[in-house]
Amino acid sequence: MTTRAVLERMRVVEGDITALDVDAVVNAANERLAPGGGVCGAIHRAAGPELARACREVAPCPTGDARITPGFRLRARHVIHAVGPVWRGGERGEDGLLASAYRRALELARDHGLATVAFPAISTGVYGFPIPRAARIAVGTVADFLARHPRPREVIFCCFGEETARAHREALAALAREAE
Repeated sequence: MTTRAVLERMRVVEGDITALDVDAVVNAANERLAPGGGVCGAIHRAAGPELARACREVAPCPTGDARITPGFRLRARHVIHAVGPVWRGGERGEDGLLASAYRRALELARDHGLATVAFPAISTGVYGFPIPRAARIAVGTVADFLARHPRPREVIFCCFGEETARAHREALAALAREAE
């Protein structure tokens, strides 16, 4: 598949991931899959208490891996819980673990036949991963996966805030320039 075709399957939106009508939203989860702050807390609040119970059944989840549960009260039918790394300066395998979290989430989406998936900016909140670096890893990992697989059909990077949205748009633009 051409890079242009892959780029057409990805887009950036700024807003509330819990409001999206997609097959799955990805939760920036912790290893215990417990309700937390940020995106994780918002997803758990919107999905209802059933989500925490479902998470306990599939926990724990190591950093760089992912699990799937129903979406309960969300518009999304599923929640894919991806555990990204805590930023520790970039010398402890953080890039590879972040890429793995995105890849494992995409593999679960593919294996469950999901067409549309929305990702937050995993690890960029309280985990402290630098936003531009995380955006490049996210976009590159997703593009590599989509080039080899027909599902998911569309990936949305749902960004909370202009800085994060801009970083993802810039990563997509860089990928487009490389393809020219």
